[in-house]
Amino acid sequence: MWTAIRRWIPILHWIRSYSRSDFIADLQAGVTVAVMLIPQGMAYALLAGLPPIMGLYASIVPLMVYAVLGTSRQLAVGPVAMVSLLVAAGIAPLAEEGSHSYIQYAIVLAGMVGLLQLLMGLLRMGFLVNFLSHPVISGFTSAAALIIGFSQLKHILGIPIDRSHHVHTILWQTLQQLPQIHPPTLGIGLGSLFLLLYFKRRRPAFPAPLVVVLLGTLSVWQLDLAGEGVQIVGNIPAGLPTPTLPTIDGNAIRHLLPMALTIAVVGFLESIAVARAVAAKHRYSVDADQELIGLGLANIAGSFFQGYPVTGGFSRTAVNDQAGARTGMASIITAVGIGLALLFLTSVFQNLPRAVLAAIIMAAVFGLVNLQKIRYLWQVQRSEAFLMLLTFLATLFLGIEPGILLGMAMSLIFFIVRSTRPHHAILGRLPGTPHYRNRERFPDVRQEPGIEVIRIDASFYFANANFLRQRLEQLLYADQQPEVVVLDASSVNYLDATALDTLADMVCRFEENRVELFLASVKGPVRDVLKASGLYDRLGATRFFFSVADAVECWKRRKQGNSGEGCFSEAEPVAGYGSTQLPRK
Repeated sequence: MWTAIRRWIPILHWIRSYSRSDFIADLQAGVTVAVMLIPQGMAYALLAGLPPIMGLYASIVPLMVYAVLGTSRQLAVGPVAMVSLLVAAGIAPLAEEGSHSYIQYAIVLAGMVGLLQLLMGLLRMGFLVNFLSHPVISGFTSAAALIIGFSQLKHILGIPIDRSHHVHTILWQTLQQLPQIHPPTLGIGLGSLFLLLYFKRRRPAFPAPLVVVLLGTLSVWQLDLAGEGVQIVGNIPAGLPTPTLPTIDGNAIRHLLPMALTIAVVGFLESIAVARAVAAKHRYSVDADQELIGLGLANIAGSFFQGYPVTGGFSRTAVNDQAGARTGMASIITAVGIGLALLFLTSVFQNLPRAVLAAIIMAAVFGLVNLQKIRYLWQVQRSEAFLMLLTFLATLFLGIEPGILLGMAMSLIFFIVRSTRPHHAILGRLPGTPHYRNRERFPDVRQEPGIEVIRIDASFYFANANFLRQRLEQLLYADQQPEVVVLDASSVNYLDATALDTLADMVCRFEENRVELFLASVKGPVRDVLKASGLYDRLGATRFFFSVADAVECWKRRKQGNSGEGCFSEAEPVAGYGSTQLPRK
């Protein structure tokens, strides 16, 4: 009972042994992340088209919930740039940015994302992340980072640019509006961006976002730049968010469901990637299913406290780890620090220039652009490089949702094509050894006259059954028809009904052409299927061998008139040439 409770509530794993030294380390890390998250939270809310205060609301209750239910001890949950961009992309067609309806849709979207993640966690679907290829994620992330960065040009330059998720549209509008650039706004934006990039490179642990926030706020206050046209955050209501029920709109939910699913998956991917990296560093493990549950309940709770979707962030988690966080208590301390800021410091941020928040966003996301990955993949696997480039360009020019959907679809198509045409090799024996290797890669291998050895590196199922037929037919109808074909089944882990029928048909074709078919290295589960179908008995145990070398040696002895005496077949497990003398699998 206690074990089950601890599994569902991971905080119970570490709270019983929590020490004073742990608290001191977590206090330092929690305060450091709070200082970083206050300006970041407001900036990312602005990116999502929401009032900056909602970024702070989303940084209190979700952090506490995840600290109790999450399995990562250093993951810093909160608003992130990628999710904020997806929120804006999903809600923009439904309501005007910043309107009451827009805000309500963002709150409802947080609840929807949370419910989807919770359901995925309860159904133990954390393994699904393994089916999203890294090239697709890298291409999507790089393109989205550029879209996020360029979308902030209007705040940096102080010019009106319509919201768009197409880079070419943003750049075209920017070029048209260049004569209207607002010099004071440009000065604040570029100055803030320079300081952020400088400290990010020279002193990553330095709270540069807070410094540029304070400098920008002081400059606007002292020089009355708001009166000169510099856009500021304006009035921020003091106090903690009050619990309220989200407004449910059935029609909006239908429209938001595709984006909710996208955010649930993309947010989880970002979170689990950084959580596993930090966990490996500290030599503990994270549970993907419990992470889904923790993130899901964090988003659900956030939706009741006027928050929008959150997930684990790369940069904040790195800072949290570097600052010494040992447990989830650091996240609780971060949430408390943000709550205190909401109670007592909101008036300080009223004169905060939006250009500073835009600079914080740009400095954070441009580091996510990873074009070198395309060059690396081009050297390693060109199909993967093409997949990443396709996803990158589709996201950049077609939009967020089409880009990731096209990337995922192409990734699935590539997988299907590869599985229907698996790698295969014609084998020969390495001189002086019992080992058989690919003739194309080992030109010195010997080919025994009258015998062909083929290895197909995949399980046999309906998708590649026809491929299996074609490869065997090529051997059957070659210019010099072999007397025996040895099928190396060492790579075959599964055999379905379609592939079984194909194999049975090829056995008939081989018998009609007076060609023997031997099977070597057949694994136990595959042998069970062959026996259940009757094909094993039809071929006979004397045609099944524990290795290719045994099959070849047995055939040579039979050809010499020894009637197979001494063969190491499954019918006669007697040591022969090349025998591995291994027990049956």
